[in-house]
Amino acid sequence: MTVPEVNLHWSFQETRMIRKVTQVANCSAWITAICACAVGLRVSASETDDASTPGAVQESVRPNGVTFESDIQPLLTRFGCNAGACHGKSRGQNGFALSLLGFDSDFDYAALVREGRGRRVFPAAPDLSLILIKATAQVPHGGGARFDVGSPHFALLRAWIEAGAPRTPADAPKLVRVLVEPSSHSLAPKENFPLRVLAEYSDGHRRDVTDGSAFQSNDGTIAAVSREGLVQAGPVPGEAAVMVRYMNHIAVCAVTIPLPGTVPDEVYAKLPRNNEIDQLVWQKLQLLGMLPSASTNDETFHRRAFLRAIGRLPTPEETLAFLADTSADKRERLIDRLLDRPEYGDFWANKWADLLRPNPYRVGMKAVWTLDAWLRESFRANKPYDQFVRELVTAQGSTWRNGATVIFRDRPEAVEIGASVSQLFLGVRLECAKCHHHPFEVWSQDDFYGFASFFSRVGHNGGLSPPISGGEELIFTAASGQLNHGRTGVAVLPKTLTGTPVTLGPDDEPRDVLVEWMTSDSNPYFAKVMANRVWAELMGQGLVDPVDDIRATNPASNGPLLDFLADDFRKHGYDIKHLIRTIMTSHVFGLSSTPSERNVSDIKNFSRYYRQRLRAEVLLDAVNDVLGVEEDFAAMPPGSRATQVWTYRASSLFLDTFGRPDANQDPPCERTSDSTTPQVLHLMNSPAIDSKLSNDSARPAQLASSDAPNQKIVEEAFLRVYGRFPTSTETAKSLATLPEGAARRANVEDLFWALLNTPEFFFID
Repeated sequence: MTVPEVNLHWSFQETRMIRKVTQVANCSAWITAICACAVGLRVSASETDDASTPGAVQESVRPNGVTFESDIQPLLTRFGCNAGACHGKSRGQNGFALSLLGFDSDFDYAALVREGRGRRVFPAAPDLSLILIKATAQVPHGGGARFDVGSPHFALLRAWIEAGAPRTPADAPKLVRVLVEPSSHSLAPKENFPLRVLAEYSDGHRRDVTDGSAFQSNDGTIAAVSREGLVQAGPVPGEAAVMVRYMNHIAVCAVTIPLPGTVPDEVYAKLPRNNEIDQLVWQKLQLLGMLPSASTNDETFHRRAFLRAIGRLPTPEETLAFLADTSADKRERLIDRLLDRPEYGDFWANKWADLLRPNPYRVGMKAVWTLDAWLRESFRANKPYDQFVRELVTAQGSTWRNGATVIFRDRPEAVEIGASVSQLFLGVRLECAKCHHHPFEVWSQDDFYGFASFFSRVGHNGGLSPPISGGEELIFTAASGQLNHGRTGVAVLPKTLTGTPVTLGPDDEPRDVLVEWMTSDSNPYFAKVMANRVWAELMGQGLVDPVDDIRATNPASNGPLLDFLADDFRKHGYDIKHLIRTIMTSHVFGLSSTPSERNVSDIKNFSRYYRQRLRAEVLLDAVNDVLGVEEDFAAMPPGSRATQVWTYRASSLFLDTFGRPDANQDPPCERTSDSTTPQVLHLMNSPAIDSKLSNDSARPAQLASSDAPNQKIVEEAFLRVYGRFPTSTETAKSLATLPEGAARRANVEDLFWALLNTPEFFFID
């Protein structure tokens, strides 16, 4: 935060401070020497490789001296001047606005040099420039001191001002890419190492730009990075990615901190390997010096497989049959049976409804129903994923007859549907690039509008505009249409995210061309983001997290594993069931969630199974299945399950409490699996759950009135709630609460209530 600038006159305080600056900074020979060094060779010849060696780093003198784009803008980014919390926010700060992270050089140059009555940059007396005296806190500055008067950054900025604030000539070599050295590094806990950043230009020369680069770690607890590029390992083993930014170009250094101590290679060689997933996970654990937990028992695996594959608890009969099976391949056969069950389609369609289900207040209830029906039919038929996406992205027809068209009714503007498609199906969050360069990636405004332009000819006929809804709408491809760039106003040609502009013929449908590129084998995103989504749904966490944010600065915790899953998914015709089966039949899927000594700190390398709370619909169905009762949902037939509900407008306090998305929230709306205090209190005190427990036709009442002995009642309760038999201690404590006599029913109800209010019930273990 900065103090307001005086537009007409220097304040008394500023004048007094400027005199002081002039006194201490009147050493032109010293400044000239530093500037000469700054604009010349950044490292001596002895520190660089021979330029004649192929691939060697060839440093060179700046061909144009200090210029705005090459030297000053990077400093503004490094010191946070153009960050969103400072002058880079939409209205700037105290009358001084910069483009966020320097994505608009023309705007920034005008703001710095031409605005402010010449006080920000004053070539006639550089030391009086506000950009210098505020950045060094010689006059009050809300952002504080960004660098010192005697620093090289001060000298560089002063040299630029003294030279007349030149811009980089149009014919100057263009920045091609940024490199970071080293690109990967392994170190022990609490060790450190420096990074070196090189800018490579179109004429082949390279320049050390470490001083002008900004650094950021994606996990500061594992590896933090200083403003100068010094990476400091923390006490916790693991991996981190350190991002380097220079002039909107990005490079990443992968940092690994292995667990102290050694594990013999033969230990890893003897680990079970059911498929390639296990091999790749073990390789990663070996790199980190970690060991996997033991295999989980059959009871836990059985319950886990049911909840992950079809979203429901196993019955006691199913559990007993599985435990009695002594065949070596019973886990694999269980997974095959689950994927063939009818619950599979409803469960996985319910997951995708979070991403695609539209706001009913925008599109109308009938349109919501048609899209939901389309989703369920797609998963019941195990529609190949590439066909699933093709039908959505190229959808045409009535929103009352073709459910896939509804996504265009919910997001009628090209910029809306373009951002949604890129995030859902490519794992690329382009939304940031609509207004400015993506802060953590390579995507620019040109990329955003180029991709959104594929939807510029989507036509709409009929229906009503939000907030009024209900009418039928026809989606079609218009004969013409264009999308104008949000900043320049110029019409934009369609462009894929690989940067290739697309020239469309008169008979070409832009969306058809887009889908051909999206589903092509050469596309680096399409199969990968779906493989990551499915992995996250089955394993409790994505290899990339968040699952739809795949970028260099958010790398996968196991890149080779994600590559394998994507390639295998593609080779098997985008068969979603095949992908699920591959993951669930791995040994890694069957690991225990109990940590061991050499993986207790692991939170993303899958050395153990990660527990996760049941999603709202699955949890409500589980409560009802355990108690033997049914739920009444609006607009649903009697006996319907929560995973079959087709609209968020079907009221349910339970579903809302446990994280069902709000009907007015724009998709994609990922849920959070965090547990909250209202959730705990709801299970304990909800009148609705209490009425189910005490219902005359509910299971507790039926068991209490039966001839079954108390021990059998306890065993059935544990089998239904936990999918296992009680231990001897649990049996003894439970029996102590179930005396014979008139109070038996209330005690059985209390037993079920107690079991439902334990983490073992509402977590997938």
